[in-house]
Amino acid sequence: MLTDEIKAKIQSGYRQFLDYKELKPRQGQKQMIAAIANSLTNDDPDHRLSVIEAGTGTGKTVSYLIATLPIARALDKTVIVSTGTVALQEQLVNKDIPELMEACDWDYNFALVKGRGRYACNLRMEQCLDSAKARDAGVFNFENDQQFNPNAQTESLYREMWDALEDGSWSGDRDSWDTHVSDLEWRALTVDRRQCTGRRCRFVNQCPFFKARGDMEESDCIVANHDLVMADLALGGGAILPEPENCIYICDEGHRLGDTAIRHFGAECRINSTLSWLERIPKQCKGQTTLFAKDETLAEQLPKIESEAENLCDLLAMAYPVMKDYIDRSEELDSSFRFSHGDVGTTIRDIATQIVKHTSTWLGRLEVLEDTLSDALSDKQYPVAIADIEVFYQQAGSWLSGAERLLMLWDRLRKETKIGEVPIACWLKLDVLADGNLDISINASPIQAAEILKDRLWGSCYAAVLTSATLRSLGNFNALQRETGIPSSSLFLSVAGAFDYAKAASLKVPSDAAEGNSVEQHTEYIIDNLSSLIESNVGTLVLFSSKRQMEEVFDDLPKDLTKFVLIQGQYSNREMIRLHKERIDQGNTSVLLGLASFAEGVDLPGDYCRHVIIAKLPFAVPNDPLQQALAEWIEVNGGNSFFDISLPLASLRLIQAAGRLLRTETDEGTVTILDKRLVSKRYGSQLLDALPPFRREI
Repeated sequence: MLTDEIKAKIQSGYRQFLDYKELKPRQGQKQMIAAIANSLTNDDPDHRLSVIEAGTGTGKTVSYLIATLPIARALDKTVIVSTGTVALQEQLVNKDIPELMEACDWDYNFALVKGRGRYACNLRMEQCLDSAKARDAGVFNFENDQQFNPNAQTESLYREMWDALEDGSWSGDRDSWDTHVSDLEWRALTVDRRQCTGRRCRFVNQCPFFKARGDMEESDCIVANHDLVMADLALGGGAILPEPENCIYICDEGHRLGDTAIRHFGAECRINSTLSWLERIPKQCKGQTTLFAKDETLAEQLPKIESEAENLCDLLAMAYPVMKDYIDRSEELDSSFRFSHGDVGTTIRDIATQIVKHTSTWLGRLEVLEDTLSDALSDKQYPVAIADIEVFYQQAGSWLSGAERLLMLWDRLRKETKIGEVPIACWLKLDVLADGNLDISINASPIQAAEILKDRLWGSCYAAVLTSATLRSLGNFNALQRETGIPSSSLFLSVAGAFDYAKAASLKVPSDAAEGNSVEQHTEYIIDNLSSLIESNVGTLVLFSSKRQMEEVFDDLPKDLTKFVLIQGQYSNREMIRLHKERIDQGNTSVLLGLASFAEGVDLPGDYCRHVIIAKLPFAVPNDPLQQALAEWIEVNGGNSFFDISLPLASLRLIQAAGRLLRTETDEGTVTILDKRLVSKRYGSQLLDALPPFRREI
């Protein structure tokens, strides 16, 4: 129940914030605060979930924090704000939350928490500074057979990082390092949960990861991201973050939650890369046998670990031609094959059963090895130098992680889908590696996140808020419910943003536009007409659903236009936006050509974006194996995959793309959609009606 005391705290906080910022109350913001406060204090657990679409300009961050923080403290719960991107995490912690605390004169503590892979490991860095030792430890040889040979410049970078850690000028967080660090350079500096020696590490008091965890334990509010939340839930909850039943989750950028869950709970195995990794293990075992000869447990386990690795090599070598045969018979142009209804057939199931059997045995032996090495780290009488134990512990940890991934994939392949059960999507892909060799990747993934989130999040947490500027598609929350498993008993609310859409912007569909599914004709139309749509001395954002079409259009544009164009892939997204803004600030014309990542999350207020041009309706790529498997399952169960999946998803993406135009209350401009289907197809009116109420010029 919402007590008078909590209500007064929320109301006074909101008034103080408005006074501090010299703002007037916003109707949408007041609605959102009240809805969240009432939901969180509901006595019925089934009614403590709220889904709130808050249009741009609502001020949703302020709304959910002002409503949630006082209630969480009164209930002795921890607030977990989960974002879709690290960029929003940084914005919340470095700007939004401190500003709110100052405005309201509140004393809530908060912590930024990221996955282990975002933090440098002191021990790894020490090893990397001694390259020979690092190579012995396998630091520069990764599980997917990527190899990395650091040069003098890289070693200089590691030395600079080490010094910055030592003098306290750097926290060890990748995102706070000033200069560019490649993924391979960074990966050598990190460990996963299996490679980390935890409290036994001699660097534990300086460890960036454990320092962040220490901050978390003292916090009222933890700012995480969807990937980290999924990692915690995959471990049962409470392994990385506090126990779900003691938490109030706020899932900001909530439209990304389902895709994140599917990606996180998917599994993959590259056969030849895994074989290369496994084939190195017997040699690595032999390299440790002499050093650890006095440890009877290790002396007994190492030959058995070798033997099981060899057994797995034989089984994977047996699997390769079977998988290759499926790809060779496939009609797909991209050298892939999807198993209908997730049924991989008897032959693959039999191989998978054997791989699971041997991997399970191997995993058990590796856990004994890790436990033994863990004990050795704290045994001052152990007859091996601590640095050598650390190296072997990390190596054993990488074997364990690899074994767990292997088990996850093949365990899914060995199981038959039961009648009425949602199938797993299974597919194969022939990959050409950097060295020109071929490999086959095997993938198994849930086709929907609904059951995962229902069991692990909505059914486990104390309360939750799912919010974003775009959650509805085709004017309702049906698709979101189907994708995320949000119970029907939840509160569903859409609050208007701060814009007068009809006054600020117009929506145009040229009468002579081509239909987006007539690819050649449509591409030719864009090339012929884009120049006339570009306004001088302001910014234009052109959004494509197809990389090939974007590149074809760019290649055939008149040269007097291409000098104003920045195309995605030419620079990093961040650099593209910087160059674009620089041109506009200098009074020049600038045009951005981008794909899906520019259709959401890109903020270009004022003259930086006066015109958004959407090349075609953003239907999903038809050869995506996950979408194919989901469509197949819906059709088998009597549904219509176009109206149940494709159209709602296109609606959501179209709303997000159109939302790039108005970012502040003073913005104005035009959204132009170059796809005749919006007016020629029966479903076009549904897509139009779901868009913001722009002034229509159709």
